Amino acid sequence: MDYREVYKQWCTDPYFDEETRAELAAVKDDAAEIEDRFYRPLEFGTGGLRGVIGAGTNRMNIYTVRLATQGLSNYILSQNGQEKGVAIAYDSRKMSDRFAEEAALCLNANGIRAFVFESLRPTPELSFAVRELGCIAGIVITASHNPREYNGYKVYWEDGAQITPPHDKNILAEVFKVTSFDLVKTMEKEAAVKNGLFTIIGKEMDDRYLEELKKQSIHPEIIREMAKEIKIVYTPLHGTGNLPVRRVLKELGFEQVYVVKEQELPDGGFPTVSYPNPESPKAFELALALAKEKDADLVLATDPDADRLGVYCKDTKSGGYVSFTGNMSGMLIAEYLLRERTAAGTMPERPALVETIVTTDMAKAVAKAYDTTLIEVLTGFKYIGEQIRLFEEQHMYDYVFGLEESYGCLAGTYARDKDACVAVMLLCEAAAWYKKNGMTLWDAMLAMYEKYGYYKEGLETITLKGIDGAARISEIMREMRENPKERLGGCEVLAVRDYKKGVRVDKRTGEETKTGLPSSNVLYFELSGDAWCCVRPSGTEPKIKFYFGVKGESLSDAEEKLKALREDLI
Repeated sequence: MDYREVYKQWCTDPYFDEETRAELAAVKDDAAEIEDRFYRPLEFGTGGLRGVIGAGTNRMNIYTVRLATQGLSNYILSQNGQEKGVAIAYDSRKMSDRFAEEAALCLNANGIRAFVFESLRPTPELSFAVRELGCIAGIVITASHNPREYNGYKVYWEDGAQITPPHDKNILAEVFKVTSFDLVKTMEKEAAVKNGLFTIIGKEMDDRYLEELKKQSIHPEIIREMAKEIKIVYTPLHGTGNLPVRRVLKELGFEQVYVVKEQELPDGGFPTVSYPNPESPKAFELALALAKEKDADLVLATDPDADRLGVYCKDTKSGGYVSFTGNMSGMLIAEYLLRERTAAGTMPERPALVETIVTTDMAKAVAKAYDTTLIEVLTGFKYIGEQIRLFEEQHMYDYVFGLEESYGCLAGTYARDKDACVAVMLLCEAAAWYKKNGMTLWDAMLAMYEKYGYYKEGLETITLKGIDGAARISEIMREMRENPKERLGGCEVLAVRDYKKGVRVDKRTGEETKTGLPSSNVLYFELSGDAWCCVRPSGTEPKIKFYFGVKGESLSDAEEKLKALREDLI
C-alpha cells in the first residue's frame, strides 16, 4: 500500500483515536511531513524501537507500541514463557507511562503476565527485576539521552540483558509478521488486573535493588571517614535517577550531596535542557553553577533512564572543573576496583574486564597491570551483558567490570545493563579514597596517564534523515568497505576488520583471520602508533558514527594526533 493510502487509512479508520486523526488532519497540506510519517514502519531493530513521538507508522505511538508488543508476545508464546511473564519499566519522557501500560495490556491479551513498576524507574533496575522475578523478558520505555521529542522501547531477555542472538533476530521476525493492526490484541486494564495478568511492583524491588548496589562498595569505612569532607553536586536531568542515586549515597554515609533543584523533578519536556545527555556540556550548566557555589569536589549527571553518567571534577590547581569522557570515568572506576580488590584479596580466581571495540585502549593496559583478562565485544552494552551469562554458563571467567565509551558501565552481576546508579556510588567512593590520600579524581586521572599512556578518544556523528539519508549512509559504508584508505591521520592502516564479513585483513601480509564476533555492519581500522578508528551506522537513529582513538606522549601530543585523525575521517 502506498504511504499516501496508509495516511488516509489512519485519518478515517475508527481504530485510531480522535486525537491521532486530528493530529494527522492538521498536516494534510504538508506532503513532506506525511511522507516522513508514513514512508515506512518505525523500524524494530535488534534492541527495539526508537523514534519521534507522534501519529504515523514511522513514529512512536500507542499503535506502533502495540504492534511491536504483539510480535514479542508471539515469540514469548512460542517459547512457552507466558507464565514467567514480562517486567516493564518506564522513564520520565512524554507518553512513557501510557506506552508501558499499552505494552502490558497487549501482553495480557495474549495471556502473558506483566509486572509493571508503579512509577518511573531506572533502566538498570528493570534489568535487575527481570532476573529477580524470573521473567522471560523485560521492556523499558525510554529514549535514553535523545532529545525531548523522542521515545523508545527496549526489549530484554530472561538473563536481564538486552536481546542478543538468536532472540533478537527471532523477535524481529515475529514483529515483521504483524503486518496489520487486525492482528494486534489488547484488553481493558480492569479485566487484566482482575484476572491476575497485570501486577504492580515497586518498593520491595527498590529495596532489593539498592541492597545489591551497596554490595559493590569496597571501602565503606573510608566513605564514613570522609563523609563530611567530600562535596558532591548531582543532577538527574529531570529523569529517573533522583531517588535511587540520592538514596544509595545517603545510605552509604555521604553527607554533603547537593541536588540541582531546577532539574530534580521528572519532566519529559526537559524544560532546563533541550538535550538531556550527560555527554553534552550544556547539560551541566546549572550543575556547574551550583558546584562553584558549594566548592564541590565532584559534579555528576545521569541521563533520563539513569544508565549513563556524566562527570566533572574539581581541579584544585586551576580552580576550574574538568570534564571527563565516559572512557575516563570508566577507567577510573575500573582501576579503583581492580587495585583495591587485589589489595584486599577479594579478586576472583579468573577476573575479566569487558569492553566494547570502540572503548579506550587504556583498558588493555589496566587489565594487564592487574593480571585480568580483557575481552572485547561489539558496540552495545547488551554484548557485555551477554558475556556475563556466558561466563556463568561456561565457567571460564569471573566478571569484575564492564564499560563502553558512551558513558556506561556496570560493576557486579546483579544487573546485565549499564547502571549509572552504581557508577555514581563507586566514583564517589573512589573520590573519597583519593581525597583521603591527598588527590582529586583529576589528579588520579593524570597519574593513570603517566602510568599507562596518554590515551585519548573522539566521536563524530553525522545525522542523515529520511530516505535519501539512509541511502547516503549505505553509500559511505560501501565506499569505506570497498576502497579503504592506506593512511588515516598520518597513520598507516595496518589492518581492517570487517565485522559484517567477520574477517580481519592484515594490510601488510594480506592474511585473513576471523574476527570471532557476530556479524555487524561495522568497519574497524587498526593504525600505526597505537591509533585506531571505527565506523558504523547507528542501530536506533538515522546516524553514522565515527569513533577514533590515539596514544600520545603527553596530553597535548594526544590532542594533536586526535585532531589529525578527526580531520582525515570527517
